[in-house]
Amino acid sequence: MDQILGNFQMLVDFPVVNAKIIIDGVMIGALFALAAYGLALVWGVMNVKNLAQGDFVISGGYISWWLVNQGLHPLLSVVAAFVVMWGIGWVVYKLVISRVIERDLFTSLLATFGLAIMMAQLLNLIFGSDTQSLQLDYETLYLADGFIDIPAAKLIGVVMAMSLALGVILFMKRSRMGQAIRATAQDPRAARVLGIDTEKVYAFTFSLNSAICGAAGAIIVMAWVIQPFYGITYSVRAFVIVTAAGLGNLPGVIAAGLGIGALEQYGSHIFGIGYQQAVAVLLLLLVLFVRLLQQRRNRQVLR
Repeated sequence: MDQILGNFQMLVDFPVVNAKIIIDGVMIGALFALAAYGLALVWGVMNVKNLAQGDFVISGGYISWWLVNQGLHPLLSVVAAFVVMWGIGWVVYKLVISRVIERDLFTSLLATFGLAIMMAQLLNLIFGSDTQSLQLDYETLYLADGFIDIPAAKLIGVVMAMSLALGVILFMKRSRMGQAIRATAQDPRAARVLGIDTEKVYAFTFSLNSAICGAAGAIIVMAWVIQPFYGITYSVRAFVIVTAAGLGNLPGVIAAGLGIGALEQYGSHIFGIGYQQAVAVLLLLLVLFVRLLQQRRNRQVLR
């Protein structure tokens, strides 16, 4: 308890600590938001809760890590991971997801949970269970007399994540496929009547989600670490963000992602690094509780 109180006091006595925590939280939170936006697409368009979301992120990280070790430039590996994971997403849709779209919630959860286990085990079989990261020879920026350090790799990753998110937003607003995706999300039956091939839209949406996760994983391995069984940590965070922000609310997804990243960093500072993931789980329970209260208040009695 004394240690926790001391960590609280440090936040008050040294405001620069808050700046460092927020900067670190925003950096990782941007990647949380990117993965969550892909989940929001699949959830909103196909009504599939993808429990393997984080495993797609980790898969993209391993693809990038392997390609860089083969001599590919780290930034190009992000593009390569995007493309490869697009293809993997299309295959997964055809083999698994297309069979559960019209099924009940439990079936989709069970299918994607099994998919998550299979992907984690395959990564473990191919790459081993050790944590991996890319040792990039990039400089580090120092602020506040050197107290705040910002690795250039993390800064580049945040810029790439923001650029990808902006590209997806423009695509959804201005392209015909983006309009078809939004129409299908609003009313699939009406979309079919208007001549939209919803099967093609579903396949494209899931492939796009997989590609976004692949790019996020490639950015993560540039500055953080990956491991075959780390997928669940990103899946939980993605569910927290989407549940808190709501489907189709991109500004909310971004804000929730950045907020969760900052809150986790504060939790790590105050309670210790071992409680960082516990903060994400606690936030998920809190968001679900608040949503339940909102639903109860919105209920009306028919007379």
